[in-house]
Amino acid sequence: MNVLVINAGSSSLKYQLFDMDNKAVLAKGLCERIGIDGRLTHTNPNKSEKYCENVPMKDHADAIRAVINILVDKEWGVIESMKEIDAVGHRVVHGGEYFADSVIIDDSVIKAIEDCIPLAPLHNTANLIGIDACKDVMGADIPQVAVFDTAFHQTMDPVDYIYSIPYDYYKKYKIRRYGFHGTSHKYVAQQASEMLGIPLEHLRVITCHLGNGSSVTAVKGGKSVDTSMGFTPLAGLPMGTRSGDIDPAIINFLCEHEGKSAEEILEVMNKESGVYGVSGVSSDFRDLDTAINEGNERAKLAKDIFINSVKKLIGSYIAEMGGVDAVVFTAGVGENDRSVRWDVCEHMEYLGIKVDPEKNKYRGRQMDISVDYARVRVLVIPTNEELVIAEDTKRLVEAAEDE
Repeated sequence: MNVLVINAGSSSLKYQLFDMDNKAVLAKGLCERIGIDGRLTHTNPNKSEKYCENVPMKDHADAIRAVINILVDKEWGVIESMKEIDAVGHRVVHGGEYFADSVIIDDSVIKAIEDCIPLAPLHNTANLIGIDACKDVMGADIPQVAVFDTAFHQTMDPVDYIYSIPYDYYKKYKIRRYGFHGTSHKYVAQQASEMLGIPLEHLRVITCHLGNGSSVTAVKGGKSVDTSMGFTPLAGLPMGTRSGDIDPAIINFLCEHEGKSAEEILEVMNKESGVYGVSGVSSDFRDLDTAINEGNERAKLAKDIFINSVKKLIGSYIAEMGGVDAVVFTAGVGENDRSVRWDVCEHMEYLGIKVDPEKNKYRGRQMDISVDYARVRVLVIPTNEELVIAEDTKRLVEAAEDE
């Protein structure tokens, strides 16, 4: 079965085509500047170079057509025709309380995703555009599956997702902790189980998805029991440009003193805060490291705040789960920034956590970086959300065919 995985943004669209018989990536790429002019970057694993061209894309349907055209291209393509695509899997950011698992898309699913737009207006709207574009270009007979960022966290208990505000706001507006990056947290927890030889149902693991967007999740018995992101992806850790958790009264204070609306302040919290806001340098940790090496104290402060926040979450989740078997680092920063991994785990020997400095030198490789005698293993596991989407799509489509 060939599965096309789509991750649609407001003006971009990432894709990967999988052969699910062997889980091989046949091709992948990115459509950018949709609605402006359009640019396609495409990778065929059998070629040493990438295909990069400006391709007119007035909307996402044009982007999907560009993807299909390059996939069947005689020189750069990997399939003979669109008919060789058996199903499409879509990343959908917010499923609210409707979905605790991935699902085949039908009219009722579309309606539920639309109902969640107020919870993730930019993301869910873009995801729906991608779904509609695939239907327009590929036809209604090609099964499409929605895989939700929030679904993995639907196993949390009310004590972990209910906010201490009037309960009526939860009943009326579904204001609660939802959590995000669920597909990534689910994948690396499963990989940790395989690496350690511990059945998932017996494993206690803390998964640290650290990148421009970051979240930490406590996974017990294969289920999310707590996570750092909340009602929106703005909550939790300070991130590239997002503030993370702050005193909510700050928003009203800034509205009064800066003469801005709440919406404008939230824009600042989302796009001008985090390590970028503190450092004044960049949202990219590589740029922070360069600035730190040049003696920039604010850059050092920004990185230290981030590291301290991750450390606090690990400690609290160990307490919540009554112990931990492994801490996992994943995503761009977690997989590649050895200084972040080292600093997060420093002074945690009393908890059984100790990183081997030689093993920690490696980047982007799946491995155990703990010292041999550590009671708690520290793992680096590159995430693969697209593979999870493809696997869920295959599972659901085959189950529907067997009915």
